[in-house]
Amino acid sequence: MPKEEFKREVEKELTGRETESWEIIYFKLYKSQIPVVEQGIETAALMLGSDKSRGYCLEMICADFLAGASLDNSDPEVLLQSISRFFKFLPGEQKHAFLSQANQRTA
Repeated sequence: MPKEEFKREVEKELTGRETESWEIIYFKLYKSQIPVVEQGIETAALMLGSDKSRGYCLEMICADFLAGASLDNSDPEVLLQSISRFFKFLPGEQKHAFLSQANQRTA
C-alpha cells in the first residue's frame, strides 16, 4: 500500500472522516491585494458555510471565475450550473426578486 494511501486510511480510522490528499501552495500577494483576497474568502465562507476551509472557499471562487470565463467558449451549461449553485444561497426574498427580474427580461 502506498504511503499516502496508508496515511489516509489511518486518519480515516482515527477520525472517522474521509480525507483527500493535500499539499500546501504558496504565492506572493502584494499588501494592497490582501484585503481583496481576504474579503473574497470571507464572503465565500459566509455563502458556503463557515465550517468550510479557506482552501475550499478559494476553490469555489476559482470555479465561479472559470464558469464566467467559459462564456467566451459558448458553453451556457457551465454558467447555468454556477448560477444555480449561488441561487440556493439567496434568502427567500432575494430569490423571488431574482426570479421576477429574470421573468421580466425573458418576456
